[in-house]
Amino acid sequence: MSLAAFSRGRKARTLPEGIGEAARAGQIFLFFSGECLRMAGEKIASVRPGVDVEVTREPIGVVGLITPWNFPIAIPAWKIAPALAYGNTVVIKPADLVPGSVYVLAQIIAKASIPPGVFNLVMGRGSEVGQALIEHKDVAAISFTGSVATGRRIAATCIATDPMKKVQLEMGGKNPMVVLDDADLKVAVECAVNGAFFSTGQRCTASSRLIVTEGVHDRFIDAISERMKGLVVDDALKAGTQIGPVVDQAQLDQDLDYIRIGQSEGAKLVAGGELLNRETPGFYLSPALFTDVDNRMRIAREEIFGPVATVTRVKDYDAALGVANDTSFGLSAGICTTSLKHASHFKRNAEAGMVMVNLPTAGVDYHVPFGGRKGSSYGPREQGRYAQEFYTTVKTAYTLA
Repeated sequence: MSLAAFSRGRKARTLPEGIGEAARAGQIFLFFSGECLRMAGEKIASVRPGVDVEVTREPIGVVGLITPWNFPIAIPAWKIAPALAYGNTVVIKPADLVPGSVYVLAQIIAKASIPPGVFNLVMGRGSEVGQALIEHKDVAAISFTGSVATGRRIAATCIATDPMKKVQLEMGGKNPMVVLDDADLKVAVECAVNGAFFSTGQRCTASSRLIVTEGVHDRFIDAISERMKGLVVDDALKAGTQIGPVVDQAQLDQDLDYIRIGQSEGAKLVAGGELLNRETPGFYLSPALFTDVDNRMRIAREEIFGPVATVTRVKDYDAALGVANDTSFGLSAGICTTSLKHASHFKRNAEAGMVMVNLPTAGVDYHVPFGGRKGSSYGPREQGRYAQEFYTTVKTAYTLA
């Protein structure tokens, strides 16, 4: 079976998404193969006569990697590749929903004649295998992607161990997509639909909060509702499917619970939110869109991790920016506008690690930093050359000439 097919796994990513993810993993490994030769240090003059100063980076040792189910190949790849490139040994524990993807990846790595013990795969429940990994005295660092609650527990454990562990956390998101009156409506709708609902909304960078100024609000709602009617929700391997099923019953129950919560809070469900029956068994849910959403509502503040988006109506750009930043998360933020003034101001003032202009909030490049602020991330960034901040330690050496 192909790596792309394993990628879709129980998450039920569509086959094009699985193929894209497998290709991205290859690009990541190729990039970091070059990083092996791009490691540089510094030779700096000392303030003391006759003394040379050198600043170098060294591997941190054994790195524990704990990865989620929603991107079962790409996320392991962007942790494994830099860890190995910078000279560390790796122990990876994938999500127990999708262990097959990393198993196949491990087989590929083994064929590269990597020395025994440098790369290691362990499987099992996070509460058992993951806990053993973060508590082990020989593990120098932990990189984790998952929920905020689990991330907090991991961070606390890493600090409490002796010796303390370096820790990197990538957690949740409640990402805003601002649509201004001057936006190209077609572009805005495509950004919103792609960001909110593709990958079944099961990604931390999903555009779960759509913040729309009042001059374009009604036209935007009409246009996105019409666009949603054409979305194809079906078996992930079926040709033409755009949105696959929800990953499992537990996640489906959570999605449905939040839809009920939104209705009870007074939000208006204008599209979707219904269970669907398809020929191939699965947890199918039509993408849901809420309007009349106040940013204080739970559906606007808590990560749902499903195909559910909210629309909040605001007066103008300043109000939109305020609502966008009014969140405990800070991973990705987007704006749709034809105004260079507003685009530039939003890039500088959005409280997020990544900002998109006229692009979906989901969708990033592998050679630049990935990460956020507030409750979304903790520790150094992932991906690109910035990955060395986590996977290496800095040494300063002084020599009397």
